Amino acid sequence: MHILITGAAGMIGRKLTTRLVAEGALNGRPIEKLTLIDVVAPQKPEKFSGKVEAAAADIADPAAVRAAIAGRPEAIFHLAGVVSGEAEVDFGKGMRVNLDGSRALFEAIRAVGEDYRPRLVFTSSIAVFGAPFPPAIGDEFHLTPLTSYGTQKAAVELLLADYTRRGFLDGVGIRLPSIVVRPGRPNKAASGFFSSIIREPLNGEEAVLPVADSVLHWHASPRAAVGFLIHAAGLDAGKLGPRVNLTMPGVCCTVAEQIAALRRIAGDRVASRIRREPDPLVARIVAGWPSRFDPARALALGFRAEASFDDIIRVHIADELGGKIAA
Repeated sequence: MHILITGAAGMIGRKLTTRLVAEGALNGRPIEKLTLIDVVAPQKPEKFSGKVEAAAADIADPAAVRAAIAGRPEAIFHLAGVVSGEAEVDFGKGMRVNLDGSRALFEAIRAVGEDYRPRLVFTSSIAVFGAPFPPAIGDEFHLTPLTSYGTQKAAVELLLADYTRRGFLDGVGIRLPSIVVRPGRPNKAASGFFSSIIREPLNGEEAVLPVADSVLHWHASPRAAVGFLIHAAGLDAGKLGPRVNLTMPGVCCTVAEQIAALRRIAGDRVASRIRREPDPLVARIVAGWPSRFDPARALALGFRAEASFDDIIRVHIADELGGKIAA
């Protein structure tokens, strides 16, 4: 099997690559080739016996995307995109990468011909939903995004469904919760503080909290996100049906409950490293996001996430900190 990952140099892309290499197969088929692209060249995985092509490529450049598709990958994980905060600040960049880049990829696939119909898994976002919200957002709730990022993701969801309906590709869109705890340094995502208020204190550093403790949100770990992607790649299209975009399961909790979980696991000293510093832009963006879901379709199709925020923190400690917490 040949697999293409766009956005392969990002956190989820790296973790997905690592798991695919470790398992050596996808949907019961041995992985013989990986094509990895991002705006910076992704690192080639170690201990992989198959062929690897890793290259810097602009997803919005049709020629670059055609080159990535030329090898006719059977499975495509489309992770490339501009994150929420950056898409809001730089409208043009968000539209070019998130929307135009996705369409360039879909068009490159369509141009190959009728005998080519890869499974394409697209990472969408819960930002496709906008207020006013019901107590819990079910599978029937309409898409009314209140950010440019959410609008771009919603537009790609519609394209994905139509390209699938027309038989150009076999798409699955998965609306990811906020993925926490992200390792490494903060990025420009408006949701980044959800990770930093856990990650930095566990590393012995101070974290800044830009929103109120009462903010409620939907979370899943990077480990769960990779599991969503791999599960989506093997979904039976007949069971999925024409509604190819799904909201993923997650853990709903307030910022205060996040901090309480951190305190239970790591103690008062670690939890005290959080400093409150309101940021009106971040608060405005987050206020337009949904916070609680009823992902009945995804659960029925076998998608699974953590049961509590304590579990999410434990995943981070195990996967990123070697089981150790900074004093």
